[in-house]
Parts: sequence; C-alpha cells; structure tokens
Amino acid sequence: MTRSSGRETFTECPSLFILELVFGGLVWILIASSLVPLPLLQGWVMFASVFCFTGTTVLVFLYTCDADCGDTLDRVYHWTAFLFYFCAFILEVWATIIMQHGDYFTYLENVFATVFSCLATLLYMYHAFCPCY
Repeated sequence: MTRSSGRETFTECPSLFILELVFGGLVWILIASSLVPLPLLQGWVMFASVFCFTGTTVLVFLYTCDADCGDTLDRVYHWTAFLFYFCAFILEVWATIIMQHGDYFTYLENVFATVFSCLATLLYMYHAFCPCY
C-alpha cells in the first residue's frame, strides 16, 4: 500500500518520530556534557546521535510540509540510522565498561547514554522493520 502524501506518513505514527528525537537528543546531550576519556569511541556516538537527530528533524519537516519522500528514502534513512545507532550503542557500552572504576558521575552519565542509545537503536530498528504505512 502506498501513501498519498508526506503529512499522512507523519500523522500515522508521530510518536515514533518524536521518541526518536527525544532519545537521540538525550544521547547527544549526555555525551556532549560528559568527560570524554575515549574520544575515538565516544566521537562516533556523538556523530551518530547528531546525524540521526538532524536526519529525523529534516524528515519530520519534509513530512510536515507534505513532501512525499517515498518509501525508499524513508526505509534507507531508518536502516542507516539503525546501523549507526547500533554501532554507537556497542561502542558506548564498551566505553562505559572501561570507565567503570573511574569518576562515578562520569560513569553514571555514560550508563544513561548507553540506556538511551539502546532505546534509540530499538526505535530506529522498529521503524526500519515496521514502517508506519
């Protein structure tokens, strides 16, 4: 079944887009505000969260403006975002394990970043496998 407009796609499941933005934004904020003892690992997490936050914002804007982006663009974007966040989640888990015996506050920030990146990964995975249309 094909959709007739971009606005219909957004109104079918706005909660998925909003949750992707919320959890992606939380990962972005937590990584940006924490100390970064492992810049290579956490740099990818930061890149993935900023890329996906920006991409989702652009997609929501396009759908709100009633642009028909097509099934292919939506699926490719969500698959790419899922892969980026899956890698970011694995790297953030690794960084959190390495920082386990360091500063407790930094460790706790990374634990929360790990949890939110896992939730963002699951949301993008669900959106890639089960599109709204």
